[in-house]
Amino acid sequence: MLIHSTDKRVRTVTFDRAEAMNAFNEALYHATADALLDAASDDDVAVVVLTGQGRAFCAGTDLQEMLDRDPSIPFTEGAHGFRRLIDNLIDFPKPLVCAVNGIAVGLGTTLLGYADLVFMSTSARLKCPFTSLGIAPEAASTYLLPELIGRQNAAWILMSSEWISAEEALAMGLAWKVCEPAELMPTAFDYAERLAAQPLESLVAVKQAMGAPHAADIRAALALENALLDRLVGGPANTQALNGFAAARASRER
Repeated sequence: MLIHSTDKRVRTVTFDRAEAMNAFNEALYHATADALLDAASDDDVAVVVLTGQGRAFCAGTDLQEMLDRDPSIPFTEGAHGFRRLIDNLIDFPKPLVCAVNGIAVGLGTTLLGYADLVFMSTSARLKCPFTSLGIAPEAASTYLLPELIGRQNAAWILMSSEWISAEEALAMGLAWKVCEPAELMPTAFDYAERLAAQPLESLVAVKQAMGAPHAADIRAALALENALLDRLVGGPANTQALNGFAAARASRER
């Protein structure tokens, strides 16, 4: 589910659920949260790099798991692993680098708002399909994306449910560097290693100082998004979209 490796004070954490395009189910939420907690407490780790195995970085929330959930439980109350992962991303004290190797959908895109550096493969694409699923955004993306890339770029990504190319992400400021596929991990690791060569206490201080002014606003956005998700998940538009997803999957598997 996750592959871990550490070299030169850089911990690489690879999503390894390729059969589901690295979509987050409850187990992967918890495994990723645990990986962040472990890296945060390990003095031999200065920087974490997140990437994906196969042709996807992360396909967001597992829609089959969303479809199978108990509808009597509010969505954000039931998604304990999601809440725990986001809390750990908000509180993660060390530099976080994302190397987007392939498609990134939903949470695969919105978690980039927590990254300190984002590298993308030229073959990677991003999409936030919230409106096409009849739901609200998540992961405090309604605050983080406007702060990072401006209101209009964020509005397009969060409202349109359309794909964003690596070049578009770079122009918006959502990606820092775009690399050919074979160069993605060497490039991301090179920059991570250069950061990791600096004193850890200084890296932590810089990240703390940059993040502290935004912490309350991030949590407020997250609370509002969760309330909207609880209202919309299981509603008519969401149910229609999920049923369409299930029908398309069944057709492919025949």
